[in-house]
Amino acid sequence: MSEMNPPVLWARADGIALGALRADLAHEYWRWESDPGAVLGYGRQVPESSESRAEGLQHQLRGAPDQARFTVYDMRAGDPVPCGMASLLIDHQVRTAEFVLVVAPEVRGKGVGTIATRLTLDYAFHVIGLDMVWLKVLEPNTAGRNAYVKAGFQKVGTMRSAGVWKGRRCGEVVMDALPEDFPWPSVIVDTDH
Repeated sequence: MSEMNPPVLWARADGIALGALRADLAHEYWRWESDPGAVLGYGRQVPESSESRAEGLQHQLRGAPDQARFTVYDMRAGDPVPCGMASLLIDHQVRTAEFVLVVAPEVRGKGVGTIATRLTLDYAFHVIGLDMVWLKVLEPNTAGRNAYVKAGFQKVGTMRSAGVWKGRRCGEVVMDALPEDFPWPSVIVDTDH
C-alpha cells in the first residue's frame, strides 16, 4: 500500500471491505472509471481526463452531507488492496439514496461487486438509516443486474430507450432495496472496540 498506516475499514465481509476515499488513489479511481467496461456500463461516451477526475476527487474528499463515498478493498490475499469505489448520493428529505459502483477491471466477475454492494447497503440502512436505496443499470448489462440482485436489489421497472449500449439505444433498469428486504446481519465495524 502506498500509505504508512493501514486504511480504516468500516464494513467487511467475505474478504471485501469498505473504507474512506483517499487522495493518493486519484489515479486508480480515474483508471477504474475510465476503463472501457466501466464507460460502457455507465452509458457515458465521453472519457474524463485524469486532471479533471483529480479535481473532482478533491471536492469529494472535503465531504458533503448528501454523499457517502467508499473505497472498496479486496482483502482475500491478506493486505487490503484498493479495487473499486461505491457511492451513495443521498436525498435526506425522503431518506433515500442513489447507489453507484465501479470496480477495477482486474476484479470484475469475481464477486467483488456483489459483496461491495451488500456492504454499502448495510452501511446505508444501519448507519445512515435510509429507507430505500435505488440504482439504474443498462438493460444489456446482465452481469451487473445479476450482481445487484444477489446483493439485495429488486427490479422495479425499465425506462425505455433511456441509455446507450455499444452505440445502440437501450432500456435502463431501475432497481431498489429496502431495509426489510436486507436478509444479512450488519457487519459494520465498531471502531471503538
